[in-house]
Amino acid sequence: MTYVIASGIALAAGIASGFFGIGGGIIIIPSLVFALGITQTQAAATSLAAMLLPVGLLGVLTYWKAGELPAQQISIAAILAAGLLFGAPLGAKLALLFDDDFLRKAFALLLVFAAVKLAFK
Repeated sequence: MTYVIASGIALAAGIASGFFGIGGGIIIIPSLVFALGITQTQAAATSLAAMLLPVGLLGVLTYWKAGELPAQQISIAAILAAGLLFGAPLGAKLALLFDDDFLRKAFALLLVFAAVKLAFK
């Protein structure tokens, strides 16, 4: 049953990722914590493991073929990728310094902040 639930989470995250351009973690992490009962740290690690290349490649190709990814945006994406390359291990090391309750609340605050900024822009 765990794999069926994980498959549903993955499908929802993939659709949301392609539709909104969001990191699948916005859906994956809370879903893993609540639906599968794993810890916040385990959910973050699982989400990162799932999003390694080539997962985003097909979505990117779809946007590129539609003309929605001009050369300037590819340059920006490369800069973002470099930041993620160095930032993800740093974030993982920092996350391991905090307990699960703190991480869950911090993630919730991040989501609320993002929602408010988007809603009232």
